[in-house]
Amino acid sequence: MRDKVKSSLVFLMLLLVLALSVCGFTSEDRDLWKQDEEVLEQQTQNLLDSMTLEQKVYQMFIVTPEMLTDGRAVTAFDETAAGALREYPVGGLIYFSKNLTDAAQTKELLRRTQASALEIEGLPLFQCVDEEGGRVARIGNHKGFEVPKVGAMGKINTEEDAYAAGSTIGAYLRGLGFTLDFAPDADVLTNPQNTAIGDRSFGEDAERVLRCASAYSDGLHAQGILSTFKHFPGHGATEADTHDGFAYTDLTYEELRQADLIPFAGAREAGADCVMVSHIAVPNITGDNTPCSLSYQMITEVLREDLGYDGIIVTDAMNMGAVVSQYASGEAAVAAVRAGADVILMPQNLQSAAEGVLAAVRSGVISEERIDASVRRLIRVKLKMKR
Repeated sequence: MRDKVKSSLVFLMLLLVLALSVCGFTSEDRDLWKQDEEVLEQQTQNLLDSMTLEQKVYQMFIVTPEMLTDGRAVTAFDETAAGALREYPVGGLIYFSKNLTDAAQTKELLRRTQASALEIEGLPLFQCVDEEGGRVARIGNHKGFEVPKVGAMGKINTEEDAYAAGSTIGAYLRGLGFTLDFAPDADVLTNPQNTAIGDRSFGEDAERVLRCASAYSDGLHAQGILSTFKHFPGHGATEADTHDGFAYTDLTYEELRQADLIPFAGAREAGADCVMVSHIAVPNITGDNTPCSLSYQMITEVLREDLGYDGIIVTDAMNMGAVVSQYASGEAAVAAVRAGADVILMPQNLQSAAEGVLAAVRSGVISEERIDASVRRLIRVKLKMKR
């Protein structure tokens, strides 16, 4: 299976070289591109070398602002928040409706937060939101904002419509100061009893889901917003909802490859900046009920190696029922990092989660090289954001 993926990638690279030749991509252009990549790599390495282990580990967390302020609702960035960011230099913040009042307040909140992060960390934060359109739209469904309404993805008819949805959402997100959208939903609706996803999905045709998710992602990129394919390996195959507790699918790997995994197999070619891994269990693949977000087999062996995805891998929110009912924050974070995740999203307790990972590195359970691999990936994307 891996040989087939490698052969496909070689073929795609040959096609790219041919296309660039036809389009007039000269040897001088290639030299400039190579130099730019070399500069980016050197800048990435320099930053990585300058960071302490604590700084690197905290870069691997995206949390709500309230996780930095002991639960106090955050609608403005003040000295207390700045002090928390210095103490816990996380890689990103995710905002919900309670953090957002209107456009002016949101712009100021995100502007001041980002300015402080640049001063403290020397890198921008991922300023994140769940803005899919339809029923999952923190801003689009907020009465304080006057933005174009984007309907459910299940109502999308064409790739052009999907691109327009991504571009519309990307435009108002960029205007407010966001940088990363946890969208589009790349789940294939293979289980008609599914309610967790429902009309958030582009439908039951896997190839169509891939095309529409790719077009939506392109629309976000056209506005300078990073995209996320979610929820690997496919939440559309389940009946239960991982927000509430345990959810699983009894499909085999071969069965998942026939539909649910098709969009994620295309995530790299589609240019998806992130893939979000769900907490569903796949016992007929892993042999137990370990959530995919904590499974080395699913993240590293399947998503990284078999499907060839080389972008950022982020867990689904770690404060969801499927995780907290079984694992403490530190235990879950360590398992996710060992499984191959680059970003731990919303642990139930940030300090416990980070200390768990730090202790695992210091004891040799996780190597610092493993941490560096993820942080290098994050730094590269953030340096490109600064350009």
